[in-house]
Amino acid sequence: MKLPFKPLAAAASIALLVATTPLSADDHGVDPVEFVNADADRTARVAQQLWELAELGYLETETSALLQSELSGEGFRIEQGIADIPTAFLAEWGEGGPVIAIMAEMDALPGINQSASPLREIVEGKNAGHACGHNLFGAGSLVAAIAIKKWLEETGTPGRIRFYGTPAEEGGSGKVYMTRAGMFDDVDVAIHWHADDENSAAAQTSLANRSAKFRFKGISAHAAGAPERGRSALDGAEAMNMMANMLHEHMPQDARMHYVITSGGNAPNVVPDFAEVFYYVRHPDPDGVEEIWTRLEAAARGGAMGTGTEVEWEVIHGNNPLLVNETLAKVMDQKLRQVGGVEYTDEERAWAEQLQESLGDSAKPLESAGEIGDYGKSLGYGSTDVGDVSWATPTVGVRTATWVPGTSAHSWQAVAASGHSIGHKGTQVAAKSMTLMAVELFTNPELRAAARAEFDAARGDDYEYRSLLGDRAPPLDYRK
Repeated sequence: MKLPFKPLAAAASIALLVATTPLSADDHGVDPVEFVNADADRTARVAQQLWELAELGYLETETSALLQSELSGEGFRIEQGIADIPTAFLAEWGEGGPVIAIMAEMDALPGINQSASPLREIVEGKNAGHACGHNLFGAGSLVAAIAIKKWLEETGTPGRIRFYGTPAEEGGSGKVYMTRAGMFDDVDVAIHWHADDENSAAAQTSLANRSAKFRFKGISAHAAGAPERGRSALDGAEAMNMMANMLHEHMPQDARMHYVITSGGNAPNVVPDFAEVFYYVRHPDPDGVEEIWTRLEAAARGGAMGTGTEVEWEVIHGNNPLLVNETLAKVMDQKLRQVGGVEYTDEERAWAEQLQESLGDSAKPLESAGEIGDYGKSLGYGSTDVGDVSWATPTVGVRTATWVPGTSAHSWQAVAASGHSIGHKGTQVAAKSMTLMAVELFTNPELRAAARAEFDAARGDDYEYRSLLGDRAPPLDYRK
């Protein structure tokens, strides 16, 4: 099914009529940003605790418990284990009025770790790290939600602030299961943010994607003494990979496909009877993912047929593309500019300069951390389970400079900065921007109406949500 993308002229014209309030202190004399400033120590403390835990997708037991504890201590009502995911939760404060949601990711990435040093320094015995900054994501969203709660309480404004603890973004699609379970159906607007090496609220879309583990089964034998008796599962996987690599030449320009062999045998002199290869397929449109996926499945069957092995596969995750809402994105851009970027101390600048030596030509001027990127709409080549949320309710995001300029996500340099004061400062920028955005949404019904009009026009009258995961249950063991 092709997701509808319709002209947004009507919604855009509505958006132009929406007046936003440049907030410092509001009509009640309450400055919501001051609540975030006052909680800077909590931002750093929680971010660092999550960084040290570095728990993988669906295994974020201590991480989830920490976030819940902080929120319950502030009077939030907690609902645990939502969407059949033990580490997922919902925390809410307030009554009546609109429901504004803030999402919080929390999982780390496997196979990478680093100390908070600007030089490569592996932490022995640690098999994961926050190379995508989800420790910052969780902490920043937490502090923003608490600041918004305090503002609602101080001003007596009707409304509910809702915090979603969303596990397993990295290949686990936690938010997809939550969307599929209807957890966002009564939300007026959802807000998210992400760690980055720059500050931007530009309207960037994402690629739809799907992943699966392809498992080949063969017959083991002595590789020298009785090779004719063996049927190599690894041969089946490699034959599939060869055909998939040929497929790259015949994919659309904006499509992506990548894989890792997660199991291929243990000894060269034993014909492996099991092999597993883990694939991702991405495309701007879900139909494009489906088309490439059909061909990938054919390559898997061909690899098995040609090597005398068997193959089966398990879909692990799948995300719809991000449906940007420019009505909201333009207002978030205003709020980010009101907050401003990140300023380094002399010590932080020296640390950043030392780390930049490892970035080579990718390094960017350190001053760019204090700047705000131009607003615009573009296609992003990553994928996120926020995409599914954005088809359930109007959604807006922001990215802030938590990493040294020039740093790539999923790198040791990102792990280092995510455990450093540079990361904490960028997190504060995100928390302030989201807080201001939420206050605007609570107090500006015209903005909410305009965002909903754009959202409804983009989805179309005949839109029906479809998950790229099908009806499978959350893969709670995919990182074990």
